[in-house]
Amino acid sequence: MKRSKLYRERSKVFDRQTFYTLEEAVNLIKKMPLAKFDETVELAFRLGIDPRQADQIVRGAMVLPRGIGKEQRVVVIADGEAASSAKEAGADEAGYQELLQRIKDGWMDFDVLIATPAAMKEVRTLGRVLGPRGLMPNPKTGTVTDDTATAVKEAKAGRVEYRCDRAGCVMMPVGKLSFAADALLENIQFAAAGIIRARPPGAKGVYVRGMALSATMSPGIRLDVKFATKA
Repeated sequence: MKRSKLYRERSKVFDRQTFYTLEEAVNLIKKMPLAKFDETVELAFRLGIDPRQADQIVRGAMVLPRGIGKEQRVVVIADGEAASSAKEAGADEAGYQELLQRIKDGWMDFDVLIATPAAMKEVRTLGRVLGPRGLMPNPKTGTVTDDTATAVKEAKAGRVEYRCDRAGCVMMPVGKLSFAADALLENIQFAAAGIIRARPPGAKGVYVRGMALSATMSPGIRLDVKFATKA
């Protein structure tokens, strides 16, 4: 596979076979030649789980202390007081039947969809549209709730949803490359601690088997798991 010039230049900044501490990895990624846009910094985990087992799924959400550097467009499917509370909390759109119809008609101009439990019966009918885009509300990520105001505030503050894939890996954004090194480090430590706390009871043996830090257009920097999991 042919890599871009930028990717090749960034590969020279560090040793692909070395395991770095969190501080070293953040400093390395900050030293890399810049792209023409503000890249997302991502943290990847390789976990010792079997996602085929229902009791070993790792899924949830967290609000990163320094945010994710992106303005989130939040839509809430609710009516009555729940809709009013969502709007007061900063939701970009809040409503019921009219919003459901707009989504059915193809409108997808939002990043987070929140729904009350009462609304989920109708929201589930949109699964084929919402599911592939990762927008289906779910109680485990805090997006199915009657407390719409709190859900909206968390989404706006930089809540990150995560879920393991079929290989037992989790990848999540932890900020932007323009963030100061200390802000990235704080987000990464917080995210690592959250994934460790999310260890499913059915997981056996070593839980965190590998970690890597990367930007949108960079190779992954391997992390010293023993050091990182102290977060």
